[in-house]
Amino acid sequence: MTALTENPPHRFQFERDTFAFAHELVWKYHFDPVTGAMTTYMADPPPTYYHRCFVMVRVTRQFFYHARFEPELPPADENTYRKLIREIVARNPRRACAESERLAVPGYDGLRPFSAAHESLLKAECGAPWESYFVRSHWRMIFPVWGRFQKGIAEKLKRALRQRGVSLVHLFRFPRITINHGIVLYGFSESAQQIEFEAYDPNLPAHPVKLVFDREKKAFTFAPNIYWGGGVLSVTEIYCDWPY
Repeated sequence: MTALTENPPHRFQFERDTFAFAHELVWKYHFDPVTGAMTTYMADPPPTYYHRCFVMVRVTRQFFYHARFEPELPPADENTYRKLIREIVARNPRRACAESERLAVPGYDGLRPFSAAHESLLKAECGAPWESYFVRSHWRMIFPVWGRFQKGIAEKLKRALRQRGVSLVHLFRFPRITINHGIVLYGFSESAQQIEFEAYDPNLPAHPVKLVFDREKKAFTFAPNIYWGGGVLSVTEIYCDWPY
């Protein structure tokens, strides 16, 4: 690989550049509509593809940075796709390669249709659960996260999206870990009051989600969903530079 660049040649599109299948939950969550109290119970039936949210966000960007989908070509056999997936997953998740170095994926026009057709193959080859636990950036969650730090992260994410096309972020609460999750940011809009980031959540693959930064409060919020009760959380960018 040569001639690395910070500027991907195409814009990230949710309908094309995300996984069609979901990252599954080990636990099911219920949030009291009055108190917000959370109760949990084991998923039944048990999930078969879980503890890989950071794997999925990393691989989303690896396909975005290193693959070139060619729908005009005939589909390949499973062994060819397995080799391509392994080569893409082995590449640098922090920087895009030159256009000439991209790996051609024949028969599909994006990751979403490719993952719909080859779900089991991608699940087998993208990465193991331990890869979501041993992420270089996880050290940051054990230290206090102040408003000034979050303001800096919000501005850093804007720059990263302009330069890299997508940004991967870690959502967490610590020491009470009510959320510990990764999502993909791919756009933003802003006003005097807030910055609204557009995102892909591997837990919720059917539609985009929003991560919002409140300028006055210097805090990020994430809306309620099937695994999070909503509210303020801490955010750091991951897979971006040497300590992360």
